[in-house]
Amino acid sequence: MPHGTEFKNLGTKLRQARRTKRLTLKIVAERVGCSESMLSKIECEKTVPSLRMLHRIVSVLDTSISVLFSEESGGDAHIYRSGQRPVVIIDDENAQNLIRLERLVPRIDDQIIDGNVHIIGPGAYNGGEINHLGQEVGFVLEGTFELQVGAEKYLLNQGDSFFFRSDLPHSYRNPGNVTAKVIWINSPPTF
Repeated sequence: MPHGTEFKNLGTKLRQARRTKRLTLKIVAERVGCSESMLSKIECEKTVPSLRMLHRIVSVLDTSISVLFSEESGGDAHIYRSGQRPVVIIDDENAQNLIRLERLVPRIDDQIIDGNVHIIGPGAYNGGEINHLGQEVGFVLEGTFELQVGAEKYLLNQGDSFFFRSDLPHSYRNPGNVTAKVIWINSPPTF
């Protein structure tokens, strides 16, 4: 059972972001590289996009995953207590290949860094290569985690860390039989 707040209205938020930008389904679908039908199913919450697809959609909409799911911070410091972090859930229709992103950083107007705990179920993967501007650093808290950056694959275990430029194509998966947990920080915010 996920901790924190689950956001199940992803499609509604994506539709609102698309309409705010005054873009049609057709234009967004063409820019994302998917069918209009697929984008419509995502907006109608009949399917959940992979993390890779979600990255493409928010990029076309000139927003980020954190903007869709975070409340703006109102103070100088923001604390998320254990079990109370906002959670973004990415999974397939049968709740297989589950990936949960527990938010570590609230959205603020001048945000320059973002952070999540990626909780990656056995066999789960992010849906394929992602690339964008920035830098990323991570630390494996639990389990086994396979990171691909460019043509290189790295098998990381508990206690291992990584760093790479975000403009390099990258993807990840959990090849193990137990859930992996990875603290993942990136700048500028793309999630």
